[in-house]
Amino acid sequence: MRILANIRRAAIGGGRLFVAEHVVPGPAEPHFSKLFDIHMMCWGTGRERTSEEYAGLFRASGWKLAQSLPAPGGTMSVVAGIAT
Repeated sequence: MRILANIRRAAIGGGRLFVAEHVVPGPAEPHFSKLFDIHMMCWGTGRERTSEEYAGLFRASGWKLAQSLPAPGGTMSVVAGIAT
């Protein structure tokens, strides 16, 4: 949250933000991000998030979620935000 808010303060006007991350899909869909989520919880306090959770983080730090798209051929996604 702090990182997103700092980026927002530094963005000029209608800046855009792109985050490359594992995005957790719905509960019934198998995905690598769920295994990676468990891994992150074992070694620290981090966790993977859903698109809805990214939308909340973005909103709270001065961004609006524009899109969340899976990257071609991989397990990563690109989460895009627009400055509000």
